[in-house]
Amino acid sequence: MTVQAQGYKIPAAKIQFLPEDRQWIAERIQEALGTGQLTLGKYGAEFEKGFAQFCGCKHAVAVNSGTSALEIILRALGIEGKDVLVPTNTFFATAAAVVHAGGNPILVEMDPESFGIRPEDVEGKITAKTAGVIVVHIGGIVSRRIKELQELCRKKGIWLVEDAAHAHGSSYQGVKAGAFGMAGSFSFYPTKVMTSAEGGMIVTNDDRIAEEARIYRDQGKASFTQNAHVRMGYNWRMSEPHAIIGLKHLERLPSMISDRQKIAGIYDQGVAEFRNLFALKVPEGGVCNYYKYIAVLKDKRDRKALKTLLREKYGVSLSGEVYEEPLHKQPVFSQYVSGPLSVSEDLCARHICLPVFSGMKEDEGRWVISALKEVVG
Repeated sequence: MTVQAQGYKIPAAKIQFLPEDRQWIAERIQEALGTGQLTLGKYGAEFEKGFAQFCGCKHAVAVNSGTSALEIILRALGIEGKDVLVPTNTFFATAAAVVHAGGNPILVEMDPESFGIRPEDVEGKITAKTAGVIVVHIGGIVSRRIKELQELCRKKGIWLVEDAAHAHGSSYQGVKAGAFGMAGSFSFYPTKVMTSAEGGMIVTNDDRIAEEARIYRDQGKASFTQNAHVRMGYNWRMSEPHAIIGLKHLERLPSMISDRQKIAGIYDQGVAEFRNLFALKVPEGGVCNYYKYIAVLKDKRDRKALKTLLREKYGVSLSGEVYEEPLHKQPVFSQYVSGPLSVSEDLCARHICLPVFSGMKEDEGRWVISALKEVVG
């Protein structure tokens, strides 16, 4: 049956703001405009407090992007001239934050089980120059081996930092993403499970990192009311309108994750019957927010042609990969490559991400499975 007969047109992703939420946001932005308190005000502070509580962390510091959140953490940790182990399977910003903070990213092979990194691959890259490790929770999956990574870092005397840009609300064995490492960074870019339009958040239990983060985000000033610049900071502040948007989405986050989990359940059941496609599994004891629903093709095929067919014949748009190319294949990071990373090259070329978003209807999820069945099988 053709898509024209069914009438489906399923986007790869979609941001959901309910009418009552838009009204709530508009009223508070009007208030902020009226008072003139447009940055580092009460809504930013409220957003920080709520997000820290949500993650089970002592501190949260709101900033203007997930990228700057990670760079600020790294600057506070003092990585200049040091090596930081980074997954080769991650977004540009993870390694770029290391470079901008003065460190050297050392790229680590990909874990086929979680699309993250394995302790044994990390251990093989640790040297006397290694300051720490950044772990990325790809697609919202926290690896079942995260505690092994924690223990390895402890034994080696290096720190663990989480790039949790994908993982708002994800957890493993009752611990939320962002609370496993010395600090965690989150992104609120519009494609994420929750958004503040633009923005990011640092979470940590470390008093010093939190204090440094507040200094760095505001041009390196000792305090908001002083023009005493004590760090080489930057304008990394989050505005009040962005914080207001983030506050409402934080409130909605549990229900938005629930929506995604319902669709993921339909996908799990459907993909289990496929011969040529299998889903990346959430570990036992883990909770995934399904920022992405990742499935791996048995054999390589032309993903561009596959996407075009699904979109034009069935009205199904696939989400972007995580990631289409590993970092060691990106020209800007060529100087940091020190050997083949063949697992990453293979899996980055063989996976697809099914559409999933808040407000997606169950019949839309079933239609995606039926379309994939015809195209992939």
